[in-house]
Amino acid sequence: MHSEKPNILFLFTDDQRFDTVNSLGNPCVHTPAMDRIAARGTAFTRAHIPGGTSAAICMPSRAMLHTGRTLFHLDGAGEDIPRDHVLMGEHLQRCGYRTWGTGKWHNGVSSFARSFSDGAEIFYGGMDDHWNVPVFDYDPQGRYEGTLPQCPDAFHSNALNVRRGDRVSAGRHSSELFGECAADWLESYEGTDPFFMYVSFMAPHDPRTMPQAYLDLYDPERIPLPGNFQGGHPFDNGDLKVRDEVLEDFPRDPFKVRRHIAEYYGMITHLDAQMGRILDVLDARGMTDNTIVVFAGDNGLAVGQHGLFGKQNMYEHSVRVPLMFAGPGIPRGVRRSSYAYLLDIFPSLCELAGIDTPESVEGTSLASAMADPGVRPRASLYAAYQQWQRMVKDDRFKLIEYVVDGRRTTQLFDLERDPSECRNLADDPSEQDRLRALRDLLFQWRDDWDDARSPWGKAFWDGYGAH
Repeated sequence: MHSEKPNILFLFTDDQRFDTVNSLGNPCVHTPAMDRIAARGTAFTRAHIPGGTSAAICMPSRAMLHTGRTLFHLDGAGEDIPRDHVLMGEHLQRCGYRTWGTGKWHNGVSSFARSFSDGAEIFYGGMDDHWNVPVFDYDPQGRYEGTLPQCPDAFHSNALNVRRGDRVSAGRHSSELFGECAADWLESYEGTDPFFMYVSFMAPHDPRTMPQAYLDLYDPERIPLPGNFQGGHPFDNGDLKVRDEVLEDFPRDPFKVRRHIAEYYGMITHLDAQMGRILDVLDARGMTDNTIVVFAGDNGLAVGQHGLFGKQNMYEHSVRVPLMFAGPGIPRGVRRSSYAYLLDIFPSLCELAGIDTPESVEGTSLASAMADPGVRPRASLYAAYQQWQRMVKDDRFKLIEYVVDGRRTTQLFDLERDPSECRNLADDPSEQDRLRALRDLLFQWRDDWDDARSPWGKAFWDGYGAH
């Protein structure tokens, strides 16, 4: 099969932190398929999410990914996405692509129907038992008439689009379920149109279960504790009892944290093997040279760092994600340190595929940064979490501001000297000019993104004080 436009294969993971790829600097985890993509392409080592407006960070994160829109310019982050927000799959269909999706979709049934012309094993929800996933077959009418149950916990209290599926995967792990159906579809594809395949894994999101052989690869006794491990967070960040944080007791126990990390790595290696199956089919069918492969994660995860377990915070371990591109015209074996957001993927794929970018997209294409290490599409980054936390960072320093129950807390980190964010410089007399400059940058981003006009921003900035 040959097409003037490149095919696109998008491999997306759930709760995978930026530093969990072997070839990008973590010798403790085995990721041969991810390493293959890195060797064939360009990895953005400082890719981020802009935070979230829900404890279920993946809902707004995925909505931003598929629309290319910024956090406070996004309607319907947890529900069906409005039609004036053009979706990535929707746009690619208009440009001649056959679009196919499988796995987790957390942004509404009608949004999926707009995005994909085909698919299989579709999960409408945030999390579930990996061995008994409620899934749908592709419905060309876009109805997906499942039930809408009462959500069982606070994490999903606003995830009203969770549907129970027309069957359950019955003993097959989610990573194998999605990986196998993707490999099968790719193996049998005979169309002449270019394709966009979106494979959205549920792993390594908890519950952390996997085949025993993958768990056996990691001995908790041999897993090093993170250097920023703490028994608990040193102050109230606004959401210390969210469901991610109560997965383990307080104070955090070092051995239990090592066990969680071992299980986290085991899930990553297991899903990596399923990614490898898909890449093998791409190779076997001679499609690799004409296919853009994107690999990314929807958000990070603390797993014991700073005394936290979840992603509902502004630390590096939670806002940074893996992001790689490989394929025609993309430099091979390259690392780029320029800042990127997941919402930049949509316009990047448009440029790489030689198609226009919809006017509704606010992201910035990374194509020029792939080609030239001197190109820096973004000089700084902004992120927010609900009404409690705001973050801004320049190329070296990072400011986090908290407003919780009327109390304001400030953190300032030198990420070059202190990448684990252990030493707060906010009270250092020699850093006050820098602190003021970063606050000015914070206010600039707030205004550019219309944060203060949002219900979360209004609550934060009213408590923060006038500026």
